[in-house]
Amino acid sequence: MRAAGVERFVYGVDHDLEGLVDTHLFGICPNNSGSTFLMQALATSRATWNLPKEGQGVLGFRGPASGKASSVAGLPRTGLFWTYRQQWIDVFTDPRHYDWPRIRKAWYFLAFARDSGASVFYTKSPSHLLIVDQLVRHFRNPKFLFMVRNPYAVCEGICRSFAPRPLPIAPRAGEGVNPLEAAATHIVNCLEWQRRNLETHGNRGAFFTYEAMCAAPERVAREIHTLVPAIGDLNLRQRLPAKHRYYEMLTDMNARQIARLDAEQIATLNRVFRAHRDTLDYFGYDLMEAGR
Repeated sequence: MRAAGVERFVYGVDHDLEGLVDTHLFGICPNNSGSTFLMQALATSRATWNLPKEGQGVLGFRGPASGKASSVAGLPRTGLFWTYRQQWIDVFTDPRHYDWPRIRKAWYFLAFARDSGASVFYTKSPSHLLIVDQLVRHFRNPKFLFMVRNPYAVCEGICRSFAPRPLPIAPRAGEGVNPLEAAATHIVNCLEWQRRNLETHGNRGAFFTYEAMCAAPERVAREIHTLVPAIGDLNLRQRLPAKHRYYEMLTDMNARQIARLDAEQIATLNRVFRAHRDTLDYFGYDLMEAGR
């Protein structure tokens, strides 16, 4: 008999996921945009097989990975700025750098579920935003959760993650890179790729913003249920682990993070955002006034 309140999991190594999984669901979202909370919430569903971390971070992943050193030629440690340079995008989007049969085998082996009859496999990695076309080709019945977040809040979070450490993206030691400009360039590149994803593969997914998920979690859960009917027990109003240190409810952190940006920082971000105004408009995000 197991102790009361102790959750028992089943593991992919002991089950035939090739036969059990009929839907592959992928979170497609830039980094620092709320996808980790969504991943943890989906892992509480009895309908899903899940990974203990992002798909790009598990043992056996054979492909370029964002945010850390990669064994793939031409891709150094990119930090949280993995679209900052076009040559990095070229590496991520090159199909020759992925071994999808081995990746799928590793994912299935390491997956866990709350019910051995779960039929939906879920994973997410920020850089998979660039390779939705490959996921469509290599996985049976692919579905996608497309999400974005206010770019000012994203940039603040990215830069705060690195302060006061040096950025890992300077091409040569000692060469300065403005972290806010780098973050802004990265996030507008992500938004432009996400727009492309929606225009090409939107019929395979559900799209919602971080802000909508925080403001109307029941509605977003219904949208996910409509996309994947097997997931009828998703609860986005629950206390889940955050940053491996504490538990918290889903909370919109935008106002708190944006308040940390001063007028000069907002002006720096706007120098990048202004050139991509149509992309921000597409997702419903306005340019901020530097003086608020």
